[in-house]
Amino acid sequence: MGFLSGSVTFERFRVTEDQTGSFGKSHIEKLKKHRIGKSSANLHEQPATGFSGGAHLLDTDFDEAKNIIGEAMHFGVRVDACQIPGPMKRAWTAIELAGIMKDNEGGRPSKTQREEANEAVEARCIAEAEKGNYLRMSETSVLWDAATETVYLGGTSEKANDNCLEILNRAFGLEFSKVTSGSLAVTYAEGGDSDLTASLYNTSATAFHPEGSNNVVWWNGMNDNYDYLGNEFLLWLWWTWQSKSDTIKLSDGSEVSGMFARSLSLDCPIGEHGKESISAESPIALPEAILAIGMGKLPRKAGLTLVREDQQFDFTLQAETFSIGSAKISQIGNDDAIRDSIDRIESIRQLSETLDLLFEAFCQKRIGKKWNAEQKKITDWLRSDQPKPNKRAA
Repeated sequence: MGFLSGSVTFERFRVTEDQTGSFGKSHIEKLKKHRIGKSSANLHEQPATGFSGGAHLLDTDFDEAKNIIGEAMHFGVRVDACQIPGPMKRAWTAIELAGIMKDNEGGRPSKTQREEANEAVEARCIAEAEKGNYLRMSETSVLWDAATETVYLGGTSEKANDNCLEILNRAFGLEFSKVTSGSLAVTYAEGGDSDLTASLYNTSATAFHPEGSNNVVWWNGMNDNYDYLGNEFLLWLWWTWQSKSDTIKLSDGSEVSGMFARSLSLDCPIGEHGKESISAESPIALPEAILAIGMGKLPRKAGLTLVREDQQFDFTLQAETFSIGSAKISQIGNDDAIRDSIDRIESIRQLSETLDLLFEAFCQKRIGKKWNAEQKKITDWLRSDQPKPNKRAA
């Protein structure tokens, strides 16, 4: 049931344009209008994309009581395609060629004969698709939250999420802006004064090691892309929790405590020393993790545990995209299933808000005049507390 049960994985998209008004009957009618299975197109030639009910893969029923939950709407986007395996196509081609060449056994088929066989196989593929054979269905859960003007998509596949955004735009006229570490930094800077915005626009990736480089091979180098700040955010968290305090004050007056847990992936920003993937209860305590950042590698993905206002969140964070993986959502255990769903959605909101506020605390240091002093402390920490790297080990 997507976001309504189990652990959740998602990417977030801010709704920048929405003329549909409050959730109601008109929204349900649009879901029905674009329901999966209504297209008559041949699935071998073109996959079909449409809305699903969200309860399970084959659910195509919609109604207000089921799909509208408080200030949110929950449903799915399903893609149906006829995907005939390559070995099967090759077998059909061989059979067709054998029939065409029966009067010339042992000879080599001409170009015309091969084209004839390929046309016969293509026709068979279309016929198989019309019969419903070799059907493959994939679904992405969607949580459209009006309270925060956010659409949560239950996956991290770029192609699948693009399909979801396209049909949401077609059906409801929605426009989106993807939430990444860079977009959050822009939102923070533009919410301040002009000096803060100018500071962000003039910033570049940090070289934490005196002999290091501020090049980042997975960053596209575009002037308006600041997603590399997600890597610096995780390193800043590592330094803060290890050398200062595991509790950080947030701008709303609350506090969040946290730790790295379960998994950690690091990569060399200049592409010379490879990647490191670590699984452990406390991955940053292991020598290989300490050695990796001592050599200049940056965190790209990390398991985190955050606690704020008596709520604990366990999840994996992808640094640049800020996508959330395997987030555990507490089961409240209400007698009413609707109340349970409302509480789960509120927990997802709280997780997103907590992470955004924590990133804002980083931006308060990173964007502006405070960063030079903060960077020096992190550099000193890396140089004094980490073992000297063995260059041959890279």
